[in-house]
Amino acid sequence: MHPFTSTTPPRLALLLGYSGLLPFIGGALGVWVTPLGWRSLVLYALLDYAAVILAFMGAIHWGLAMREERNASAAQQQVALSVVPALFGWLAVASGLPALLSVPLLMLAFALLYFADLRAVHLGLAPAWYPALRKPLTLVVLLCLAVTWSAL
Repeated sequence: MHPFTSTTPPRLALLLGYSGLLPFIGGALGVWVTPLGWRSLVLYALLDYAAVILAFMGAIHWGLAMREERNASAAQQQVALSVVPALFGWLAVASGLPALLSVPLLMLAFALLYFADLRAVHLGLAPAWYPALRKPLTLVVLLCLAVTWSAL
C-alpha cells in the first residue's frame, strides 16, 4: 500500500513518536515529585524540550510543502505556517514570560499544530496515517503540560 493512502502509521514512526513523549511524561511527573530545590530545573527542561519539539514539528510542515508540486498555493501557505510553532516555542521560553503563562502558550501551540497537521493531510501534503500518529501524541503532550501547569 502506498504510504500516503495507508491509515496505519509505520512502526518506526510510532516507536520514535512515543519515545519522544518520555521527556514530557518525566517532566510532568518531575515537577510534582522532585525536591523543591530542583523543580525549576525540571520545569524549564520540560519547557525547553517542548519548544524544541514545536520547532521540529513545524519543520515537518516545511519539508512536506517543499515536495509538493501540484498545489503550489497550499504548499506556500504551509511553508509560511511552518515557522509559527517555532515562534510560539521561542516566545514561551525566551521572552521572560512566567511559567504560569508559558505552559498554556505551549499548550495552545501544540493544539494549533495538531490542526495544521490535519490541514496538511486534507491538502494531500501529509500521509493519511499522520492523524493516527499525531492525535494520541498531541493528547499526551497536552495532558502532560496540563499536569505541569497544575503544579505551578
